[in-house]
Amino acid sequence: MTHHGKRYQDAVKRYDKQAAHEPAEALELVKSLAGAKFDETVELAVRLGVDPRKADQVVRGTVTLPAGTGRETRVAVFAGGDKAAEAREAGADVVGADDLVAQVEGGFLDFDVVIATPDLMPQVGKLGRVLGPRKLMPNPKAGTVTNDVGKAVRDFKGGMVEFRTDRYGNVQVPIGKVSFELSGLLANYLAVIEELERNKPASAKGRYLRKIVVSSTMGPGVRIDPQKAHLVERHSAA
Repeated sequence: MTHHGKRYQDAVKRYDKQAAHEPAEALELVKSLAGAKFDETVELAVRLGVDPRKADQVVRGTVTLPAGTGRETRVAVFAGGDKAAEAREAGADVVGADDLVAQVEGGFLDFDVVIATPDLMPQVGKLGRVLGPRKLMPNPKAGTVTNDVGKAVRDFKGGMVEFRTDRYGNVQVPIGKVSFELSGLLANYLAVIEELERNKPASAKGRYLRKIVVSSTMGPGVRIDPQKAHLVERHSAA
């Protein structure tokens, strides 16, 4: 991959791709290996021991990152009447009903999260072609189909992120920025790992946390030893 260039190659030489680390060590490495000129996002990727082709083994939900996401989350809300007013008051970036459906059909996609009230789901459902592939389709399990739109908007604005397994059983979640303190990244990392474990399907067999990798947007992946996934001394002083 040519766009990685010299800085990336130098970074890769500084660490062992196959070594599996404790979480703090891995995140320290990710911070030191990030060489881009912008504040890169730190991504956590976890391979779970599930078979996502079975409906009861799809792992999905939301988690609030205690140290926040480090980015402005743009929230679109499909709601009418009082609910629309409630969404605006809570700080939603875009609010509408049929008018917003038409805008999105026309190519408007300037948002990161979509929330809808249940009564508008038939209209929003028509946007499946557009929202589905971008993982933006509202879903009751993720708390994005709800009548409590004010709370949902505040939650997502306040550092809540959504996760779901892809067809290979991988979950990818942004856990902050390279500029974060290590303690913040660790707190976010642990929140996601714990939430994934809370969502473990009863029918999942064998080891659940199969592979854990952290990386920055342009940096290489650093492995975390799944056996040590919880080895996080409270780095409160870090």
